[in-house]
Amino acid sequence: MSKPLLTVTLNPALDLTGHIDQIQVGSVNVVKSGSLHPAGKGINVARVLRDLGADVAVSGILGAGNQQAFRDLFAQCGIKDHFMAVPGDTRINVKMVEDNGEVTDLNFPGVAVADDELKEFEAHLLRQAEQYEYIVMAGSLPRGISAEASRDLIAKLQQKGAKVLFDSSKHALVKGLEAKPFLIKPNEVELAEWAGRPLDTEADLRAEAEKLRAAGITNVVISRGPDGVLWLADNEWWAAKPPRMEVVSTVGAGDSMVAGFAWGLSQGMDKEQILRLASAVSALAVTQIGVGVPNKQQLADMMARIDVKRLS
Repeated sequence: MSKPLLTVTLNPALDLTGHIDQIQVGSVNVVKSGSLHPAGKGINVARVLRDLGADVAVSGILGAGNQQAFRDLFAQCGIKDHFMAVPGDTRINVKMVEDNGEVTDLNFPGVAVADDELKEFEAHLLRQAEQYEYIVMAGSLPRGISAEASRDLIAKLQQKGAKVLFDSSKHALVKGLEAKPFLIKPNEVELAEWAGRPLDTEADLRAEAEKLRAAGITNVVISRGPDGVLWLADNEWWAAKPPRMEVVSTVGAGDSMVAGFAWGLSQGMDKEQILRLASAVSALAVTQIGVGVPNKQQLADMMARIDVKRLS
């Protein structure tokens, strides 16, 4: 039986998602429909993992002022709650989804985490870490937690024996890579930002991934939107491509993919199975609002439609 999984979200958010025909910059825009719900990359991963059948827990930092919506969600979903609360309010992020599937994000700053609160959280998280073989650390950083501190946290978790799956961007990604996480999942843009050069071809992407593998990162997953995913593992290159999907929203597609990898790895699936599962969960995510796998038969059908190849 696999060990339970843990996801860590240092900068969660209440997502205010609106749907609109097309954004008109500088004008009054009328939103057709909207919703406000607890989110954050690690939380999204946990929700998908729970739907896949995982015993999953969540950890991170919440603002005490509006934490209840998160606590209620975790209880409703059957997710173990290890979040720590600090003074202030968890941020609200605005996501505007246009009819063509384009998403515009307005991400507000999170709570400010004081030095003593960070030390308390680190001790809290490291005590929990011994229970978990796979830990997903995903998302951006709040004020008060530097990219260097995030990197050090990854390193300490792995020293405890955990395999850390890391999904972040910008400076947090750059510094986090120094801790040599077990798995990383940049998209094409994020990998190009790290590389400091355009990555216009598959060969370009693979060349940069090889550098990361040589630096000691066991699994490099590159998500490519409708073009699918590339995965470098154990000196083997794999690729998967989903069928063309009718896109409702791309919000949560990357998080769903990370959940698929975490679940597949924890279950001891072979590489083809893992890639097929992760790609299918991600493909289904773009056809719905919000994250989750509400229909297992639909997932099985989609897995059969994923084109998976070993490249080398």
